[in-house]
Amino acid sequence: MSVKCINADFPEDFILMGFTKYPWLDLPLFFVLLTSYMFTLLGNIAIILVSQLDSQLQSPMYFFLTSLSFLDLCFTTTTVPQMLFNLQGPNKNITYIGCMAQAYVFHWLGCTECVLLGIMALDRYVAVCKPLRYSVIMDHRLCLQLSGAAWLTGLANSLLQSTLTIQLPLCGNRMLDHFFCELPGLIKMSCGDTTVNEVTLAVVATFFIMGPLSMILVSYSYIAQTVFRMPSAAGRLKAFNTCSSHLLVVSLFYGPGIYIYMQPSEDGSQDLIKVLTLFYCVITPMANPFIYTLRNKDVIGALKRLLRKAISTKGI
Repeated sequence: MSVKCINADFPEDFILMGFTKYPWLDLPLFFVLLTSYMFTLLGNIAIILVSQLDSQLQSPMYFFLTSLSFLDLCFTTTTVPQMLFNLQGPNKNITYIGCMAQAYVFHWLGCTECVLLGIMALDRYVAVCKPLRYSVIMDHRLCLQLSGAAWLTGLANSLLQSTLTIQLPLCGNRMLDHFFCELPGLIKMSCGDTTVNEVTLAVVATFFIMGPLSMILVSYSYIAQTVFRMPSAAGRLKAFNTCSSHLLVVSLFYGPGIYIYMQPSEDGSQDLIKVLTLFYCVITPMANPFIYTLRNKDVIGALKRLLRKAISTKGI
């Protein structure tokens, strides 16, 4: 293969099209993304700090919530800074190496979050349905193993999918019709046969989405039965508040993912796909800390204690 052919297949950079058809959106979208990113950083860092520093939040639930917050920080940081850079001026480029790295990491973190949300449902099942054995079953070692399994399975899938994708010929095509480098968009750029990539992506996406989602549905069916049998109204309300927060996060994350990854690549509006992608990679990580804290008296109490301690320390 000649050098010229290699350079055509693997360009130095890509042009991220985003919403270039609507240039008037650049400035308002820049400020929306910047504000969302600031709230994402503040909210998730606050969750991590309060879960680590408050002795009353040392249960498995908050271990997984801390893992989710750290994951969301990484997830949104993988894409948003590049989006902000491209929105603030005429330069819409991203280097080839940067694009490939972004695709690998974004897919890794997205798959990891799918599995982690399923594990969190399992944790809620044990907490509600087997409360007397909760601390014995969900010990720190098992929590570490489950969290590690989520990260490793996500990494393995990303290595498989992304490696298959970057081998596709591009024939000099540099125009990526998206805000960032995501596998479905990269597959559509190819000038070669993408059947294997599309089938592999659909099959593995089905496994990573429907597997944890099935675990979530089964867990919550048992949780619902247990909650309705609780004699205490306060106990039912506490269980409902905790579980409804997780279910809302699951809906926000899985809904767009199902539409984007579990349909044929030629179906669906590309503009709608872009909006849904923005939703689950920007809005959901921002919303998660607020969803988990607004109806959680333990976290609100811990935040108040942490603030009082910080103020008193500063006063001294």
